[in-house]
Amino acid sequence: MKFAKDKNFFHGYLIQKPIIKIGLGVNLSEIRVSASSGMKIYEVSKNYKLLSDYKDEIIIKGHKEKLTEKYVVQVYSTDDRTEAETIAHELKQKIHDKVYIADAADQKIEGVFQVRVGDFITRGDALKGITRLTQVGFKDNWIIREEITDLESKPLWILVNDRIQSLNPDTVLYIIPDSPLSYLSYKGRDYRGLFILHASVKGVVLVNVLNLEDYLKSVVPSEFSPYEFRTIEAHKAQAVAARTYAIKNLNKYEELGYDLCDTPASQFYKGMNAEHPLSTKAVELTQGEVATYKGKLIDALYTSTCGGMTENVENVFQGPALAYLRSTECTYEKQKKWTIQAQNSMIPIHLRGKNISSHVISLVSLGIIPKYLDPVIYGKEVSVEETIASLEKVRELLGLEKKEIEPEINAVDYPSLARLIIDILGWDSRIQNLMLNSEVDFLISGFSKDLSLKENEKNALAYLIQAEIFPLAVEIDDLGKKLTWGDLVLCLWGIVNTSPDLVQTGSFKSLDEHTIEVEEEEKSLILAPDFFLAKNHEGDSAFVSQLTLLGGEDIRWLERNGEIRMLEVMYPVLTNTLDRNSFYHSWQSRISSEDLQRRINRYYPIGKLIDVKPIKRGASKRVIEMDIIGQEGQVTVKGLRIRRVLGLKETLFVIDREYNEEGGIAHFIFTGRGWGHGVGLCQVGAYGMAQSGADYREILRKYYQNIKIAKIY
Repeated sequence: MKFAKDKNFFHGYLIQKPIIKIGLGVNLSEIRVSASSGMKIYEVSKNYKLLSDYKDEIIIKGHKEKLTEKYVVQVYSTDDRTEAETIAHELKQKIHDKVYIADAADQKIEGVFQVRVGDFITRGDALKGITRLTQVGFKDNWIIREEITDLESKPLWILVNDRIQSLNPDTVLYIIPDSPLSYLSYKGRDYRGLFILHASVKGVVLVNVLNLEDYLKSVVPSEFSPYEFRTIEAHKAQAVAARTYAIKNLNKYEELGYDLCDTPASQFYKGMNAEHPLSTKAVELTQGEVATYKGKLIDALYTSTCGGMTENVENVFQGPALAYLRSTECTYEKQKKWTIQAQNSMIPIHLRGKNISSHVISLVSLGIIPKYLDPVIYGKEVSVEETIASLEKVRELLGLEKKEIEPEINAVDYPSLARLIIDILGWDSRIQNLMLNSEVDFLISGFSKDLSLKENEKNALAYLIQAEIFPLAVEIDDLGKKLTWGDLVLCLWGIVNTSPDLVQTGSFKSLDEHTIEVEEEEKSLILAPDFFLAKNHEGDSAFVSQLTLLGGEDIRWLERNGEIRMLEVMYPVLTNTLDRNSFYHSWQSRISSEDLQRRINRYYPIGKLIDVKPIKRGASKRVIEMDIIGQEGQVTVKGLRIRRVLGLKETLFVIDREYNEEGGIAHFIFTGRGWGHGVGLCQVGAYGMAQSGADYREILRKYYQNIKIAKIY
């Protein structure tokens, strides 16, 4: 984290310590960099040379080293170097392939030593190598793809000031904004700090050098959405975790000239474009704070959704057991509860097998239709006067100009309703100018040919069908039938729903008597004395008199005269776990035996797949050891590797099997919970804790046991 020797060179362009270097790309053949208000480009070899001043864009090409694939086979993994050396020595006595020990640089955890065999030019050669290893008693094998470098490379050149200039292969370029307020751009993303471009053993590398706190302002929202999760304390916990991880892993890619990469292999970093005021505030409020255990920085692992319980680190990453990364239930003993009660309720109303209760209540709440509690009424014919009165209410709601009409109809059918809608709402120009003749013919082709419809009636019907206000022609059994209140409700809601600001959405935060707090901008909503309350579970909506909320539930509401008239709660999974609001709290994946077989054979030469069987589970019930059985072999897969081989969201799952007529397995059905590796901080769980009043320190101490929060700068 030093940058002192470069301060004078940058002519006043300083980056405040601590500094971090982020790799934006390796083995690049073309780099286009632009600047918001100009940049300087320096060539650094034996001497410094200014190539360009006040340039808006540069193109750099070349020095892309020819790379081809190679494969190695991982045979053994341990946190004991001596044990790894013993295994490697034993293996060298039994095979003729190259055997070596590698640190687990691709892991997010340190202290793991891997015994590997290779190189193999193709994946097929690696699979044959696995067969040989199995024959000598080594069965827990894993193929890893790597890149190899052809040392011959093309010359490096730069297009600057419309001239191509050749550069030495060992040249380093510094690309510096003209002012501290300016920024650089690469591949559509904007970046703070400056760029360094240089050659490496893996080709040309582009590095973003910037202040670590500025780096975190992008990482925190990239890893943890401030749009979906809007509590400051959860983002502060994420900021401390991300800062701890970054500082602990400085120089992880030292051989390539940077600290961390910009992908989730390190931490997701998308430059300034990802920054958000909430995340930035969280970073600033925790500046310099890190998580430590016994005076040392922790491995601050975090996962999206833990599925209700996190796992012991050694069961997932196959490394050493760490006292602060232990399995913990994703619940909160201080969980708050709120009970919402409504005086109004309504029996479910159905029309042709469809539940239209929510549409009815919405229109009643907005004052568009009268409140009829008897469901039978919605199956009765609606009068012309009732239809016109309701359409006038819609016109007023939408703020449209009043039109004087003199309808010459005695009953309401779809053609007459279409004329009323067009006349009362003043939509004549829509049907005259927004419909093609071919569209009209296509949309009403399902109606009987002997209907005597005028041209404007055809256009009106077609437009209202296309706008999803009227049902499709195939759903209307008789175009001339008299419409019921239920038919009118569906059409009225189709019109009302065209107003984008009518139905408002948010996330429930708390309740104080008759006032609801929502996450969005600390907004308060007043419940009307006679409001309707609806519970929506997996798309099925029902009106209820009471609901218990824990916080974080998605809600929708309709307002009139500053009061909520209808409140609908998207009810999550029935559980008290903190990650209950995650889309990935529960999931299911159905995979054919053939597809799973192809995937597994990319890693292990098992031939025809017979079965997959969990044989050991961890503290959280995650599968931490699994047997994969094939006709040509059987392998045992452990830890996080299970998720990669099977292609699942998590390792917390159970398996059901569908069998074909021959008695073989046709499909594997994986039913599981969670998304990610399941170790450390549960991000959605942190959000749940914050909603119940926990601060970031309490959140961090729950998921990282017995840690301390230290301020190191």
